[in-house]
Amino acid sequence: MSSLAVTARRTRMSARGRVQRLGERGILYIVVVLLVSVFTVPLFWTVASSLKAPTDLYVFPPILFPANPLFSNYPRAWNFVPFGAFYLNTAIVTTLATTGAVLTSSLVAYGFARGRFPGREALFYVVLSTLMLPGEVTIIPKFLLFKELGWIDTFKPLIVPEWFGGGAFNIFLLRQFFMTIPRNFDEAATVDGAGSFRILWNILLPLCSPAIITVAILTFLNHWNDFFDPLIYLNSAENFTLSLGLRHFQIAPTEGGEPKEQMLMAAVLMAALPCIVLFFVAQRYFVRGIVMSGIKG
Repeated sequence: MSSLAVTARRTRMSARGRVQRLGERGILYIVVVLLVSVFTVPLFWTVASSLKAPTDLYVFPPILFPANPLFSNYPRAWNFVPFGAFYLNTAIVTTLATTGAVLTSSLVAYGFARGRFPGREALFYVVLSTLMLPGEVTIIPKFLLFKELGWIDTFKPLIVPEWFGGGAFNIFLLRQFFMTIPRNFDEAATVDGAGSFRILWNILLPLCSPAIITVAILTFLNHWNDFFDPLIYLNSAENFTLSLGLRHFQIAPTEGGEPKEQMLMAAVLMAALPCIVLFFVAQRYFVRGIVMSGIKG
């Protein structure tokens, strides 16, 4: 076969490969666009409904977006229930619980990653086994304990447990990240006279900022959106968090039985706004922390 024929054949094969890759990429883009559309439609409907008048809620066929958006639904929703108090309560619980979870899970993970003591691996597996224990199994013993301590209808049951370990998943995530850092850093710091806490604070934690931010984001979202624990431990409306406040909003009567679904949608968006902003601001660190935590077992 002549060199010209070989070159032509290679050219055809190369062109065919490019067409195939373009076709596969096109299919991938179509699938991604379809999935984005599926997950975006509920958010779009929520935003559109929050701007509708009560008379537009039950029109058939449904109105996708109101011709005259009512932005006044947002201040009405804020004042319909003590939404500011719900926001403040949730911010207090979430901030203190997230701080405790990050600090204590870092300490425990550092011990499992760098400590040398008998039974370390067995104890670590015991901690991991708690991930398989449903929260419903321990809710009654915890409720009885907090009742004896006089903590019912306070924020303490939602905050204090996070200051004792921070959760098995957070410990696992940080421990995996610590394991990716060479021990040479610890040994060099030890030669310079640094102790364990100084090594953790000045060397390991700055290197683990993606994992720390990931733990903070996950803990923040968990407590900001938590409904079950506040439902169990909080009784007074002035102590309600946003999740309970939205339920209170849903069942609160209006004057003359006026529909309030449009205000409920506005309240939902206001409650979700900090989570959305947090994710978009820190998503780069979040993705990096998740990916890099699995590099080394």
